[in-house]
Amino acid sequence: MPIRNRLAELAPEIAEWRRDFHEHPELLYDTHRTAGIVAAKLREFGCDEVVEGIGRTGVVGVIRGKSDKSGRVVGLRADMDALPIQEITGLPHASKTPGKMHACGHDGHTAMLLGAAKYLAETRNFDGTAVVIFQPAEEGGAGGKAMCDDGMMDRFGIHEVYGMHNMPGLPVGQFAIRPGAFFAAADQITIDVKGLGGHAAKPHETVDTTLVAAHIVVALQSVASRNVDPTKQVVVSVTSFRTDSEAHNVIPENVQLRGTVRTMDADVRNLAEARIKAIAEGTAAALGATAKVTYSRGYPVMVNAEDETVFAAEAARKVAGACADAPLVMGGEDFAYMLEERPGAYIMIGNGDTAMVHHPAYDFDDSAIPAGCSWWAEIVESRMPAA
Repeated sequence: MPIRNRLAELAPEIAEWRRDFHEHPELLYDTHRTAGIVAAKLREFGCDEVVEGIGRTGVVGVIRGKSDKSGRVVGLRADMDALPIQEITGLPHASKTPGKMHACGHDGHTAMLLGAAKYLAETRNFDGTAVVIFQPAEEGGAGGKAMCDDGMMDRFGIHEVYGMHNMPGLPVGQFAIRPGAFFAAADQITIDVKGLGGHAAKPHETVDTTLVAAHIVVALQSVASRNVDPTKQVVVSVTSFRTDSEAHNVIPENVQLRGTVRTMDADVRNLAEARIKAIAEGTAAALGATAKVTYSRGYPVMVNAEDETVFAAEAARKVAGACADAPLVMGGEDFAYMLEERPGAYIMIGNGDTAMVHHPAYDFDDSAIPAGCSWWAEIVESRMPAA
């Protein structure tokens, strides 16, 4: 069954919800306005149960089908938070909050799942229970973990869980997915280099931390090129280089490097952590300085379950006529925590020829709404066919 007629009819209304969310972006767990609107709409739709405050500001709605002979419970998840970016789109619905914008399309994800919830609550043409999950703090706050830590999976008896994210560059309303490891583990590194500061005209009387840190930055590239199997994925990126002086004639006493490490494999993740510490400490020692490495593990690898991926792809083909093979994504995604607790799958929906996510010119394409909503509906109605 392709795009549902009812969802095509609802698309303008769903787009209005999406644009309202876009105008009022909220960060991390501070999604009180968004969560309040979501909860109010779920109650308006006639959901059998609406629970707020899961994972601090998460919202869960329960929709029971016409029958429940299967006893199956399927979870559907969307994220609600925005990013600390200044929007430059100039659109009528652009962010009204300086320094914050929906630069990743979570406004679209939330609106599409709300649209699907309205449809499912109206039709209830399935045998089992659909649980719609609206999560805060995907952008670095591990809101998915917070909801799981609050016992969400057991509390609502969820057997399997599905998620969706938009993808610029993929045609609007088309889908792509892959089984197994899909999104990378996302870790953070901080390296504090300490030497001996002094006058820039007398470098021989100092231990030049700027030089030491520069050598560390270059040496860290050997993790990918010389330590890890070339057939496996690893990214080590130093993204910040800070000294404790901004003067032209001062060699600083301290330098701090910051960056990120992305991996798709637990063994590679462990190897990268060990090598980064050894390289930074060893390089600093060789040049007369010291280096302290703080390695902070973030989101784990997001792994799609094999059977659920096949099912999700088939649902996409029913809606859009095709489902492409998605590439590996070295970005992180905290839906990984939900997939660690329950089998499920994460799929990409096309956003067309737009700016990339996390760019100040990005905007979600509302023409993807009917396909996205229909995929959610197809998941529920096909996974739990009416008795």
